[in-house]
Amino acid sequence: MLATRCLNPWRSAAVLQRQRLPGSVAAASQRLQHRRPLSTSNAMLAKFCDSAPEAVSDIGDGSKLLVGGFGLCGIPEKLILALRDTGVRNITAVSNNAGVDDFGLGLLLRNHQIKRMVSSYVGENEEFARQYLAGELEVELTPQGTLAERLRAGGAGVPAFFTATGYGTMIHEGGAPIKYNDKGEVDIASQPRESRSFNGRNYIMEEAITGDFALIKAWKADRMGNLIFRASARNFNPACARAAKICIAEVEEIVETGTIAPGDIHLPSIYVDRVILGEQYEKRIEKVTLARPADGGAGKVSAGDDIRERIVRRAALEFSDGMYGILPYLIERCLATVMAAREAA
Repeated sequence: MLATRCLNPWRSAAVLQRQRLPGSVAAASQRLQHRRPLSTSNAMLAKFCDSAPEAVSDIGDGSKLLVGGFGLCGIPEKLILALRDTGVRNITAVSNNAGVDDFGLGLLLRNHQIKRMVSSYVGENEEFARQYLAGELEVELTPQGTLAERLRAGGAGVPAFFTATGYGTMIHEGGAPIKYNDKGEVDIASQPRESRSFNGRNYIMEEAITGDFALIKAWKADRMGNLIFRASARNFNPACARAAKICIAEVEEIVETGTIAPGDIHLPSIYVDRVILGEQYEKRIEKVTLARPADGGAGKVSAGDDIRERIVRRAALEFSDGMYGILPYLIERCLATVMAAREAA
């Protein structure tokens, strides 16, 4: 009790003295009375909307959206559909990728609702490539780890940071084409990044990313708006939520408060403003990959399979026990299969 009373700034020095506490403690408490009280906020509970259209109704033209997901995994399917139907235009969308032609953010691209994409991987969307090369879309390509850290920094209140990724490239030196004109010439180019050297290694400065709205997908929410994500569907979703002024989440299940243990919460409700309950999720697989039959017959799914497999088999020769490697996720999956087969042999 003594410690509690001594730390209470609203308790008068006279009361502390009457309780025969040391004079130094009483004096300290008296000084605390003249300081500004601790800052608190009102209880912030997420609003549970009846539908996706209601949740996105105030997203206007020119908004900057941070959209969770990796490929087609963990994307806010219902919110994207609702946003498509609103017809809102000139969106700046920050997302790991742009979906595919007929799913995910690809639906907004097809409607010409997106003005600029800030992404790290866009290779599965033909309409994206067509719009970019035709000068209809602005594209700011960002290394995937840099994109993740820019979002994390935005949510943490860090305005910028230094990274070695991209040093000496067009990301660093500027001139990367963001937008072409109708003649195929660069209309908007990226600006040079500030660079510095730390401990003999060169780095470039990247600015944090924040947004007006975050559209994210979670597995479960409780009645306060605390969220948990399922496996790899967690990906960019929490980072987007923390970096946006308003976070809108769609979930597969809503449970009572207390059902989710505090230690299991991935995203606290203080970051979540609106929640909708989605139904009948498609959860489409972006690239179906099948194991090749043992007889070497049919089983290829694309013309690039042979090239990819040659790259993987060559890369596998460089690995030994205990080594680490950073690889594109498609190569990584294939490499795991090749090395497992090598160990089995």
